[in-house]
Amino acid sequence: MASPAADDYLKTVYAHTEWQDAPITPSQLAAKLGIAPSSVTEMVKKLAASGLVSHVPYGAVRLTPEGQARALQMVRRHRLIETWLVQEFDYAWDEVHDEAEVLEHTISDRLLAGIDARLGHPRFDPHGDAIPDATGEVTREPFVLLADAPSGHTGRVLRVSDRDPALLRALEAAGLRVGRALTVTEDGHLLNGEACDLPPDAAEVVWVTA
Repeated sequence: MASPAADDYLKTVYAHTEWQDAPITPSQLAAKLGIAPSSVTEMVKKLAASGLVSHVPYGAVRLTPEGQARALQMVRRHRLIETWLVQEFDYAWDEVHDEAEVLEHTISDRLLAGIDARLGHPRFDPHGDAIPDATGEVTREPFVLLADAPSGHTGRVLRVSDRDPALLRALEAAGLRVGRALTVTEDGHLLNGEACDLPPDAAEVVWVTA
């Protein structure tokens, strides 16, 4: 089945397991998409019938190889568009997600290829998420969630979740950006070697090199 709604489901299932291992449940899928659980149940059944996901009643939803390939295509579109908006139109990193959600379903493959070439074939989007290449290959370094990093650990900021625009703005105000060195201390954090005051929820939305 081919539809923007189906693509959004597949992309969400993929993104859920991109930075942690636990598969997504229908209730989690409903919460992430902001859709009623009953509607999610019906769509998951349709996706399973189309061979795009595997699912047993009340169990987790997992992508099949075909579903994974389709999800990677949509993830590539979304993240290239986010990068394009930041680099070419001066969007802030907290502004691009919703725009990309719309544009990813409308631009042609030719335009997407042109965007990719113009940007120099970027490997990561503004939030640090890996951009799959045209064949679906993804490059990612070993990582650890900031909340799980022990005191004394220093890592380069790899990724910041884009789910909460207000939190993204707060992190930017604190000086945190992808690529900067972040150290966990007994009292808090150091950013590029200097003390910083990160928002309370930062540890759950920031990933650093392991």
